[in-house]
Amino acid sequence: MKNIVILISGGGSNMAAIVKIAQRDAWAEKFGARVAAVISNKADAKGLIFARDHRIATEVLDHKAFASREDFDTALAALVDRFDQPGNPVLVVLAGFMRILTPGFVGRYAGRLVNIHPSLLPAFTGLHTHQRAIDAGCKFAGVTVHQVTAELDHGAILAQAVVPVLPTDTAETLAARVLTQEHLIYPRAIAELLQKI
Repeated sequence: MKNIVILISGGGSNMAAIVKIAQRDAWAEKFGARVAAVISNKADAKGLIFARDHRIATEVLDHKAFASREDFDTALAALVDRFDQPGNPVLVVLAGFMRILTPGFVGRYAGRLVNIHPSLLPAFTGLHTHQRAIDAGCKFAGVTVHQVTAELDHGAILAQAVVPVLPTDTAETLAARVLTQEHLIYPRAIAELLQKI
């Protein structure tokens, strides 16, 4: 069984969307895959409640308890590796995980580490993407699912969805419209990736 480990820091709405689609579309039968664990760097992340309610293993690893980013990532990798099985490599999915990962962690899971970013990459890497798109006068914005590399928001693009930027949009209204697309394309991109690993 291919194990999917999802990393979150907050509400976990993308994680929840992935779990629901995995169950609805019977990924266990179709791809030999399951969401095996949800790991958060914050004990109060609301997404952990959803995961527990769906009988998914959860772990909390507080990044503040570590002296360095490297120390945290080493401990995080040890947690992830509990679900990494010979012949069935773990897929690591970042779903609102608000940590920049070290090159060592990224390299360890190369080709099996994915993220979702709320812009049409390569435009607007980093934070505050919706306000930046509005400020730039963009007519369209969107979301990108991509492979994670050591360079922030620059990995191979796996999927994208486009939404219009409306004249009345605020960063909040645009974010809400983009989020509906995130919930659609992230599970779809993961399903396609599961067929390749």
